[in-house]
Amino acid sequence: MQRLDAPLIPDGDEAREWAENELAKPQYAEARPTFFDEMSRAIAQFFADLFSGDGGNALGPLAAIMVAALVVIGLVVALIVWGRPRRSFARAGETADLLGSTDTRTAAQLRTEAERQARGGDWDAAIVLRYRAIARGLVERDLLTPAPGATAQTLAREASAVFPVERAALQSAAASFDDVRYLRHPGTADRYRAIADTDERLRAARPELVHA
Repeated sequence: MQRLDAPLIPDGDEAREWAENELAKPQYAEARPTFFDEMSRAIAQFFADLFSGDGGNALGPLAAIMVAALVVIGLVVALIVWGRPRRSFARAGETADLLGSTDTRTAAQLRTEAERQARGGDWDAAIVLRYRAIARGLVERDLLTPAPGATAQTLAREASAVFPVERAALQSAAASFDDVRYLRHPGTADRYRAIADTDERLRAARPELVHA
């Protein structure tokens, strides 16, 4: 007769079933390493073995050099395929504040809107937008890195460092921007056209580095 307090000893099938049921509990699933964990551990172990004494003796210095070369080649291929990130995109957050206004439009978009305002006879808006287009265009070409809160005159001075022949035109354009934007002087078609002409010349001009 079997004792009631005797331990229950399962057979092979029951033992496997009990083990599967136990391991199916949530706490075991959460503790199980993920694929990323296992892959990271395998990569780390590979390099540890590679550059350890035993690994170095087994694979030799040539293998280590080959692995390093493969890593470098991979980086070069990635650079060729994806290219170097453009600085203008990297600075997108920094240049959103442009001449006292948060504006993320491109230079082309600002020019289009300026022309639309000019056709409607709103010279004030056209002048402000076209000068912002000048500043945005120089930022997009990596020729200008305006500090937060930079004024129109500051941008004109910085732009004159790379386009010295346009110094007077840039200063005049900045003055027109300030007159309309801050002094509330009415804009005119002639002042807008002068800024637009300056913008077009800058777009076609090659920058010239001026040393102090």
